[in-house]
Amino acid sequence: MNTTIEETLTSLESRFELKDIKQQRGDLVFVTVKKEQLISLLTHMRDNENFTHFVMLSVVDWIEDGVFQLSYILNNPEKHVDIVFRCMIERENASMESAHHLWKQVATYQRELYEMYGIDFPGSPRVHESFILEGWDDIPPMRREFDTKKYSEDTYFPRPGRESKDPKEHMKNKLYPDADK
Repeated sequence: MNTTIEETLTSLESRFELKDIKQQRGDLVFVTVKKEQLISLLTHMRDNENFTHFVMLSVVDWIEDGVFQLSYILNNPEKHVDIVFRCMIERENASMESAHHLWKQVATYQRELYEMYGIDFPGSPRVHESFILEGWDDIPPMRREFDTKKYSEDTYFPRPGRESKDPKEHMKNKLYPDADK
């Protein structure tokens, strides 16, 4: 493990409850933390560990477990190191404390996650305003229970001249047109 990351993690373990520490490569490590500790941990990383660059915020929908996994990626530009802090939140009435006060661009990610997954970030600027899906009134479309096929069949009509082809047969005929002759 990278000495810089080792030193940082050792420092963090004395202050926070870290779980599932996994090094992906020399300059990238994943750490799981409790939801309640995440914002204070991110603040500590920015203010004390020089992880001044917020890279992105993403989500994984673990529908089978009834949770969302939020992943906050931070970068230390001086040491060229990334740490991904993951936390689990309940899918039902999903809500997470906002981190927009730490990095302004976090508010944009939070707006997107609210609209696409229904995760609320109370106090985040404009989080409840339409972001991409103006007038959307269905369940958030990135949740795994959203039926994309049913939605497209109910919303869009077949256009004349369009035909549907089995992809396997189509590619076989396109790649090997003389195979059946």
